[in-house]
Amino acid sequence: MENICLECGKHLIGRVDKKFCNDLCKNNYYNKKNRADTSYMRNIIRILKKNRKILKELNPDGKVTVKADKLEEKGFNFKYFTKTYKTKTGNIYYFCFEYGYLPLENNIYTLVINKDI
Repeated sequence: MENICLECGKHLIGRVDKKFCNDLCKNNYYNKKNRADTSYMRNIIRILKKNRKILKELNPDGKVTVKADKLEEKGFNFKYFTKTYKTKTGNIYYFCFEYGYLPLENNIYTLVINKDI
């Protein structure tokens, strides 16, 4: 049985269980194999970073109240957040890393910072 490199197809010399002719072929093979997962994760991380940037920009002093329209016009995506925090009174804060928001009535949000995360 002849072993060939899984990436480039070259004949392999050496160990019986060898799968690649060099590190470049090995890296290329696994990068191609994981591309779909990596692309999906990269897109989610990009959205989370954008959400964090928007919250940081709109909340320079630590606490502020804004309308949902202001968040939406900047491209904020409410579907993505990194953490939730439920208070003793039942309020749920949504966080994008250390920057968070609390939904209030009439499409109003209180923006906060939690440096302890």
